[in-house]
Amino acid sequence: MNNNYKNTKYRLLRTNAAIWYNKMCRMKQVKPGYIHVKIKGGRQRDNNRATNQAIRYKINQELKFLYKKKQHINKTLYSIHLECAHHLNVMWPSIQCNIDDKLRKKMEIIYMKLNKTLDLTQDTPKYHGNTRRTYNPTRVINLSNVNFTGEQLKTFEPRTTIRYRKGTKTLHKPPNSRH
Repeated sequence: MNNNYKNTKYRLLRTNAAIWYNKMCRMKQVKPGYIHVKIKGGRQRDNNRATNQAIRYKINQELKFLYKKKQHINKTLYSIHLECAHHLNVMWPSIQCNIDDKLRKKMEIIYMKLNKTLDLTQDTPKYHGNTRRTYNPTRVINLSNVNFTGEQLKTFEPRTTIRYRKGTKTLHKPPNSRH
């Protein structure tokens, strides 16, 4: 009877840890290790978007499943708790406290492992939409002892506000050409 309570309580605590882990993955936009998504064809940007949506969907489905599992385990645990309290009367609160202390120590280890995996997966993000590399080197390298002002440096830098219109072309004639 005590082992049944202990095992059920441990299952409930592990389910709570799994819920926490999935919520953190969803919040930090990190792909959990159990999710594998493959998408064929299309452009890379579209594939990344579809992959991100598939990962979010799978995390949400996993959370729904875990909440249903938690509800079922809670009902089972409640009935076992009532049964133990009925049979063990005065001794049950001390036994329950002892079981809870042992399980708390086990769960600390599990949460430390989950935090570690979150930190490792967060260092190498796997499902962020913007994966383009942007490298904007400055074109002016001042090797002299002369210091330039901000306005002078802006004249040397490339213009970043150039916009191109789709479907229109502008042709510039050289000064000495004839048509």
